Parts: sequence; C-alpha cells; structure tokens
Amino acid sequence: MLTIPIFLLIAAIVVGFQTFKIVPQQEAYVVERWGRYYRTLSPGLHWLVPFMDRIAYKHTLKEIPMDVPSQVCITRDNTQLTVDGIIYFQVTDPQLASYGSSNYVVAITQLAQTTLRSVIGRMELDKTFEERESINSAVVSALDEAAVSWGVKVLRYEIKDLVPPQAILHAMQAQITAEREKRARIAQSEGLKQEQINLASGQREADIQKSQGEAQALVNQSMGDKTAQINRAQGEAEAMRLVAQATADAVRQVANAIKTEGGIEAVNLRVAEQYVEAFAKLAKENNTMIMPANIADVGGLVAAGLQIVKQQK
Repeated sequence: MLTIPIFLLIAAIVVGFQTFKIVPQQEAYVVERWGRYYRTLSPGLHWLVPFMDRIAYKHTLKEIPMDVPSQVCITRDNTQLTVDGIIYFQVTDPQLASYGSSNYVVAITQLAQTTLRSVIGRMELDKTFEERESINSAVVSALDEAAVSWGVKVLRYEIKDLVPPQAILHAMQAQITAEREKRARIAQSEGLKQEQINLASGQREADIQKSQGEAQALVNQSMGDKTAQINRAQGEAEAMRLVAQATADAVRQVANAIKTEGGIEAVNLRVAEQYVEAFAKLAKENNTMIMPANIADVGGLVAAGLQIVKQQK
C-alpha cells in the first residue's frame, strides 16, 4: 500500500521538474512542441506542458571569445605567413542560432580562416604588418554579413600573431639594422653639420665683437690722446704763463732794487762779473774766439752798460 504513494510522489516531482523551468540571466532557451519550434524562453520562471514541450537548445547571450586556429597564408609577393587570431561574437537571435546552422561556431571559424587568407593574399608582406586594422575590419565585415542568417553578431576580430619564415625574419632584421645604421649616420652627419655651423657662427660673432672692441678701444685711445694733448698743452701754457710771471716778478724786483741806495753800484759789479764770465766760457769751449774791437777798453764797455741802466732808471 505504501509503494503506490511513493511512486505517485516521485512521478509528481518528475512532472514538476518538467513543468517549471528557471532560465538564468543572459541565457535563452528554445522550446519545441511536438518536435517543432514553439517559443524562446527569456530569463525567469516559465511553465511547460509535460510530455508536449521540451527545451531543445540553450544559448548564452554573453559576448563569447573564440580562438581561430593558426593557418598558413600566402601574400601577394608569394611569402608564407602563419596567422592566428581571436573572434568575439554574440548570439542575438536564439531561434536562428538553433536552426540557421548546424554548428554556428564551426561556421564562423571556417569563414574567418577563408576570409583571412583572401585578405592577406591581396597584400604584400610589408603591408600585412602595417595594415592589421584594415585586415581585422575586412574579416569582421565578411563574417558579420554571413552570420546574420545564423542569429550571431560578430563584434571584433583581432590578429594575434603574424609569423613569417625564419629566412624572411633574418632578412627583415638585416634590413632594419641597415636602416637604423643609416639613420644613425644621417643623424651623426646632421650633428656634425650643425656643430660646424655653430662654430662658424660663434667665430663670426667673436670676430664681430673683437672688431667692435678694437674700434671702441681706438676711439677711447684717440679720445685719451686728445685729452692728454689738451692737458699737456694747457700744462705747457700754464707753465709758460708762470715762467713769464716769475720773470716779470724778477725783473720788477731788480728794478726796485736798482732804485734803492747802492743799487747802481751792485748792478755795475754784476755786469762786470757777467762780462768777464762770458769771455772766460768762450775761451774754454771754442778754438776760435770772437773778440770785440775795443777789448782793451773793458772799463769803457762796463761804463756803456751802466749808462743803459741809468737811462732805464
């Protein structure tokens, strides 16, 4: 008697699990009724008719990254490249993703590889390294156009590696080394050229400064010489003035002394002494002596001189 209720309880639990379904967030379940598409279940709790409805497909609506296996591609200049990449896609229509293709993942992978071979085949080797963005865009465009009927949206495609043969790698390395050496030599020559220009400019500026300094020095020297000549002339004029003034003072004092008592006698004595000294010097310094006609009358000469002094007085 207890076996029947237990069986009914188990049957009720099984029917309950088949009747009520909970769909997680960012997922979608495709329901078939009697083997045909019936509806798509969104996230949440849903009720199904037991033995009539069944969940045929489960899809995640999240963005899915998928590796594309590496393959050998031939460029336009007949160079082999080993290329691999990664695709980012998302299921946008669960019904088409269930019935549009038997395996949309394999379809996307194969289409990505064939499209990549076609795009690289139209490029030369150097362009493949430079045009990665255009290659990615071309692959995404081709995949997105075909994946519409599969209920899938291709978001991005990125090339991970582009590997040429070892011989090509060595040649590229040699080319890069030569190019860098060329740039280094050019940079060195430009540096030397700039250095020579700077040295020449510096020398020219130095010469200009030197010539300006020399010109200024000459101007200063000429001004100094002129000032010195003026000062010398003023000094000489002042000296001459002082000598003349001293001479005048001396003459004036002599004149005043003559006016005093005994002055005439002193003048007579001084004139006679100078007369004798003058003839003595002539006798010592010259072999030929010029003598006055009345040399014997020395007293007469002195008297003549004194007469002149008296007349001046």
